[in-house]
Amino acid sequence: MLYAMIDIGSNTIRMAIYEIDGDRVEMQMKRKHTLGLASYVRDGILQRAGIDKVVDIISEYRNFLEELGIYSVTAFTTAAIRNSLNGADAVREISYRTRTNINIMSGDDEATFDFIGATHDLIEDKGLLIDIGGGSTEIVYFSEREIRVKVSLPIGSLAFHTRYSGGHILPSESECEEMYAEAETTISAVKEFQFVSHAQICGIGGTFKGAMALYNAMYGMPRRNMRMEVYRIQDILKRFRRDHELIVPDKILLMRTVPERMHTFMPGLIIADVLAKRFGSSNIIFSDSGVREGYIYSKLMHNEDF
Repeated sequence: MLYAMIDIGSNTIRMAIYEIDGDRVEMQMKRKHTLGLASYVRDGILQRAGIDKVVDIISEYRNFLEELGIYSVTAFTTAAIRNSLNGADAVREISYRTRTNINIMSGDDEATFDFIGATHDLIEDKGLLIDIGGGSTEIVYFSEREIRVKVSLPIGSLAFHTRYSGGHILPSESECEEMYAEAETTISAVKEFQFVSHAQICGIGGTFKGAMALYNAMYGMPRRNMRMEVYRIQDILKRFRRDHELIVPDKILLMRTVPERMHTFMPGLIIADVLAKRFGSSNIIFSDSGVREGYIYSKLMHNEDF
C-alpha cells in the first residue's frame, strides 16, 4: 500500500509517500516547502498569515495525493504550533479548511518517534539521539536499544535566528555569543542527563542534514560521509559569521549546500556544539531517518492499521 505523511514543522512542511509491504517500508518520494512557520509566532500567537500559508501548502499536497488516489494520510504538527497559545484553535481551523485530520504531536512523542526511526538501522546500541528543529530540540538517551531518558527543550534553529539575527541571513559574532549563552543556560538546567558523558551523538533532521552537506564540501569529504568532528564546528561558525568577510568560493559553498537553511544552519550548529561539549562527544553521526519513519515503524511494531 501507499501511505502519505505530512509533517508540519517549525522550518518546513514536508510530505513523504511510503510503500509499505509487510514489514518493509520504502520512501518513494518527498516534497517540502520551506515556510519558517516559527517566524509567524508573535507573543506566543500563531499569526493569521502563518495559518493561511499552512492551509495553502496542505491543500496543495492533498490535491496531489487525491489525483494519485492515495487516501491513507497522516498529518501532524510539532513545536511551532504545539507551543503557540492558539495552537489547538489553529489546528482545528487548518484541519477543517484542508479536510485533513491533523494531530498535535507532543514533545515526548516526537522524541520517541525520532528514536525509533533513527535507530532502526543504527549499529550503536547506546548513545544520544538529537533532533534540532526550528522551534524545539529533542534529546533521547538510549542503551541496549531502549529509551532511558528523553526530553524536549524550547530552543531551536529558527527560533534563535528570529530572536537574535536582527533580520540578517547570517549572525554576527556578538549574536552568536548570545545564542551560545541561551543554549548553555537551557541545556545546563536539564538534570535528567547528569549521568551521561562521552556519549556517541546521532543527529537527525534538517539542521544536521544541511550541516553535514556543508561539512563534507568544506573538508573534501565524500557526500556519503555521515560523521562530523565536533572540533570543526567552531571553524565553520567563524568562517561564516556576518562580520567576517565572505570570499566568493564560500558564498558559492553556502548556495550549493544549504540554500534553504542558510539562515538557520549556524544557530542550529551552536545548539549542537553546546550539546556535544556538555556530553563530551567528539563527533556526531548523521541519520537521515527520523520522526516520520519512526511513526510508521511504531505502527508496524504494534500491528496497527494504517
